Amino acid sequence: MEHRSFFKSRSGQVFLVFAGIAVYLLFTEHREHVFVFLPYLFLLACPLMHFFMHGGHSHGKDRNDGQNQGGKDVK
Repeated sequence: MEHRSFFKSRSGQVFLVFAGIAVYLLFTEHREHVFVFLPYLFLLACPLMHFFMHGGHSHGKDRNDGQNQGGKDVK
């Protein structure tokens, strides 16, 4: 027996339609409350982006292994 996804079933599609309507109504009715905090959300995004996007830069590690960023030996 093949297992079908919930969202491909009829009840899943009905749920998605009602969820879409609910999101639309919540957004249109509470838009003013969200826009008041929008500048603060941009300010909050700055440290979060700095924290999560600097994972591959190896900050705080000593890179005296004789290799540069390209992976070739430095002579």
